[in-house]
Amino acid sequence: MNYNYRYRLRPSDALAEQLAWTVDTCRQVYNHFLHRLNRTDDTSAYSEQKLLPSLKKWWNDLQSVHSKVLQKVVQRLYDNLSTLRGRKENGYRVGQLKWKAPGEYRSFTYSQSGFKLKNTTGRTRLWLSKLGEIPLTFHRDLPDDAEIKTVTVKQELTGKWYAILGVETPDDPPEKPENPEKCVGIDVGILKYAHDTDGTAVESLDLSDEREQLERAQRDLSRKEHGSANWEKQRRVVAERHAELKNKRRDFLHKLSNYYAREYDLVAVEDLDAKGLVELPGNSRNRAGAAWGTFLRMVEYKCEREGTYFVAVNPRGTTKECAACGVSTEKPLWVREHSCPACGFEADRDANAAWNILSRGIKKRLGAGRSESTSPEIEDFWCANESQSDSLTPVETALPVSSVVDAKRVVETGSPTLKREPSGER
Repeated sequence: MNYNYRYRLRPSDALAEQLAWTVDTCRQVYNHFLHRLNRTDDTSAYSEQKLLPSLKKWWNDLQSVHSKVLQKVVQRLYDNLSTLRGRKENGYRVGQLKWKAPGEYRSFTYSQSGFKLKNTTGRTRLWLSKLGEIPLTFHRDLPDDAEIKTVTVKQELTGKWYAILGVETPDDPPEKPENPEKCVGIDVGILKYAHDTDGTAVESLDLSDEREQLERAQRDLSRKEHGSANWEKQRRVVAERHAELKNKRRDFLHKLSNYYAREYDLVAVEDLDAKGLVELPGNSRNRAGAAWGTFLRMVEYKCEREGTYFVAVNPRGTTKECAACGVSTEKPLWVREHSCPACGFEADRDANAAWNILSRGIKKRLGAGRSESTSPEIEDFWCANESQSDSLTPVETALPVSSVVDAKRVVETGSPTLKREPSGER
């Protein structure tokens, strides 16, 4: 299996200048082969890579860049071209690949060779051919059996340098259980980010203060003269605010997805068209900030890593359908409680949707029906209703009261935080 591990680089001023020079040289090589692509027919990544040795004879700067790095620059150009053609074939209106200006090309990649992790002085360093050793913050170890296949060096808009190690692990993921015992259905939303069938509701991450700081920084940037020293300084501040928002959101999503992937044998979620939902009118900012698509992708690959079943089901009707009897009832968005007029079953709107998601997930993965996929509480509810003679009398819901977990209390994977019910919160 393939994974990416990201580490912060700590280059000296001289090394940082050399890294920036390498990035800019790669940008010029990219533009050179884009120029050839626009004026030469029947080219390919392989045929263009074969021109690199002759190119070095008159372009002396290229001799200070590792050969694999230059090959990946050409490959990057043709990968972009392939993506563009694929979008055009799918009906999208596309233009042409554009010339990369300074600042628009911020990374380069080593593949197969030219890199090595060293730890001879007690501190891990990344050795790169033609560049030397660069200190890095090695905040987590790589898997013992992992083999590093690629190293991508990237400068973020904040000016900070990072190394992304692409590693491959030879071992297969843990074997999935034939009969999963711990199963969970997850309904995602905005007010409550995740509501699952175990009665846990995780609140959405409150980033209002960070957004306010970003907006203030953007207003200050708009008052600066474009291109001036003060403008560049404030641009870095705006980039820092953007990075802070992104890092806090991704940290929350990583920890929450880790929890579900490790604690359960089967995880059922909705197969959401996250991009389509963002494009809908009204409340699009909150939908975009929720990053549902990113969360579901994280859950999927982590379930694969942990040997957990991941099932994405059709989301249509999960909110309207009754988890107890299957009857659909129209509910406007402001109605937060589910009350079935057919069987009298009552539950939180999101909890009812989560049970429907789990029911569909088990049926899709294991072929089980509703009676096999629902909880003992709902089974008891059905029995209580079936014992009535001719008319069904509504009874109190047998589902457990949801415990609300503040997003800030979502901590490292394996913590019992999500299982503990905060005092005074219901």
